[in-house]
Amino acid sequence: MKKKLVLWGNDAEDKKVLIALQLNPEDNKVDIWTFPDDIVTDEFSDKMMKEWRNDKDVDFPEGHTQTERELTMSESLLPDDLKVERTDVVTRAQTEWHFIVLSSKLNTAYQGELEDLRDRINKLERYDAGMWENLKAFWGKVDDQIREKNLFWDHANALKDKTNELFGRMKEMRSKLDDEFKEKAQANYDKMMSSLDDIEKRVENNSKLSAVFEELKGLQRSFRDTKLTKDLRSKLWDRLDGAFKMVKEKRFGASAVNDNSPMDRLARRYDGLIKAIEKMERSIERDKGDLAYENRKIQRTEGQLEMQIRQAKLKMIEDRIQSKVAKLEDMNKTKAELDNKMEAQKERDAKRAEKQKIAEAKKAAEAKIAEEIKAKAEAVQEEAGEKLERAAEAIKSSKEEPSLIEKVQENIEHAVEDVIDTAKAIGEVVSDKVEDAVEAIKEKLEEEEETAPEAAEDTSPPVKED
Repeated sequence: MKKKLVLWGNDAEDKKVLIALQLNPEDNKVDIWTFPDDIVTDEFSDKMMKEWRNDKDVDFPEGHTQTERELTMSESLLPDDLKVERTDVVTRAQTEWHFIVLSSKLNTAYQGELEDLRDRINKLERYDAGMWENLKAFWGKVDDQIREKNLFWDHANALKDKTNELFGRMKEMRSKLDDEFKEKAQANYDKMMSSLDDIEKRVENNSKLSAVFEELKGLQRSFRDTKLTKDLRSKLWDRLDGAFKMVKEKRFGASAVNDNSPMDRLARRYDGLIKAIEKMERSIERDKGDLAYENRKIQRTEGQLEMQIRQAKLKMIEDRIQSKVAKLEDMNKTKAELDNKMEAQKERDAKRAEKQKIAEAKKAAEAKIAEEIKAKAEAVQEEAGEKLERAAEAIKSSKEEPSLIEKVQENIEHAVEDVIDTAKAIGEVVSDKVEDAVEAIKEKLEEEEETAPEAAEDTSPPVKED
């Protein structure tokens, strides 16, 4: 849009005059020059039309007049004593120039905001994530105005160059901070890996697995808050997850290790939802900050066009906040549902683990008692065999003494009956021992449950964080 206009008209005495107008957007004013027809040559007229309008200097002849007029949308650009035939050209220029003034004021406001950011960044001694976000938010607003063509090309480029310069400074500080972070992350990683080395050795030696499990859970909590790079976090999580599986397998058997258990799936879904909620809340807070900023700016807005621009932006931000708040409410409802599901699943897992402990302990007791039965049965058989052998020897040495034979037969029958009675007795004792062992196991589990801390019920592996 041009800021100069040249056209022919008439003055108050109805004499022909050449009229030149120039906008001063910073002052919101228009300079008006009038040149009487008798001092306007064809050469000067051509220069005004072709050169002066295109911002080239032209020497004005003597005898011209100059006035200054406020630019408004309610009054004409020209004073009442000047008349022109092309009023439509004047009206169009007035509308365009009003937009130029508004755009210039918008540029001035952004330049002021950018200078404030520059001062704050220059005072930084190290990278500040909040300042980075402020700079991003600022450029986002400028970029929106550029796309909507509310800023002129030269203004937009100047703002872009200055903003890029500040981004460059922030990147230099962030690069330095990243190096420090990587160094600290490596130290944290080495420390936690050393702890896991010690834990895994104790697991292999079956050394106080319950205490090891609690230590692992503490390490897991530290892992979530420890500063690590993405790569180191992934490696450490794999190691931590493997340690949990080792402990679970040692304590509860291989069947207890299940990467796709219902609780694992719920935990992964829950953690993902929590991250999404936190991200949405941060986004809403940023939008509220933008809304507050626009409300403050609109109080100082001058001009209908700028007011309309800011009102439109306010409406867009309000709609965006309303949409995000609705999504956040749905997320929180889902979170409440997952909380209930996880509590119910935790109870089911605890009951299942208790049943598994009882079953495994009962199986171990039965195996132990079976070994005792086998040993006793072999002892009885050996004793009975010895009695039968002695009886057989007696028969061989007493063929001619019937009374002695009868006595030996009675001894044999007694030995056989003794074997049968012993076997029955062992069976009854075994049954009683199994039942007693199961009852003892149940009592022990109940005692452990009463004395164990609540956190011990959680046997889930660590949850991987991105």
